[in-house]
Parts: sequence; C-alpha cells; structure tokens
Amino acid sequence: MPKPRTKTGEKNLISRQLIELRKQHNYSQRYLSYLLQLAGYDMDKNVITRIETNQRYVTDLELQALSRIFHVSYDYLIDGRDREGHT
Repeated sequence: MPKPRTKTGEKNLISRQLIELRKQHNYSQRYLSYLLQLAGYDMDKNVITRIETNQRYVTDLELQALSRIFHVSYDYLIDGRDREGHT
C-alpha cells in the first residue's frame, strides 16, 4: 500500500515551517542536525535536507524532536498555527 501524500504530492507537511524556523534562528541544516544529535535524536544534515525538500516522510519522534528544539507546537510544525509549543 503506498504511503499517503499531500494534495500537491509532498511527503510531509512541515517543510515550509521547518525552513522558516531554521532561518529565523539562523541555523544551518548542519547546525540543526548537531543540536538534534546533542538532544539524542539521530537526524543528520541529509535528513533535514530531505525533509525540507519533501523527499522524506517525518516520523512522530522527529516531530517531537523538532518541536522541542524550536519550542513550537506540533500544530505549528504541521500547519503553521499555534506557534507556542509545550516542552
């Protein structure tokens, strides 16, 4: 069974928000992956690139990691609403 995609064929919903957050914090993809790895999440630069270019699905653990790193809610990552996150 094929994995679901967005209406436009993308593999995830968070690419735009991830790019925006990374740029707002002045984080390179490499630095973000470094922060994620320090926090115990195995996400290298290539994972960040593939998520941002919609070439990769995002797991629930990765959503949790990004939410914690940027201090935003899951809703914000997914659809840009409710920016304040829970830690």
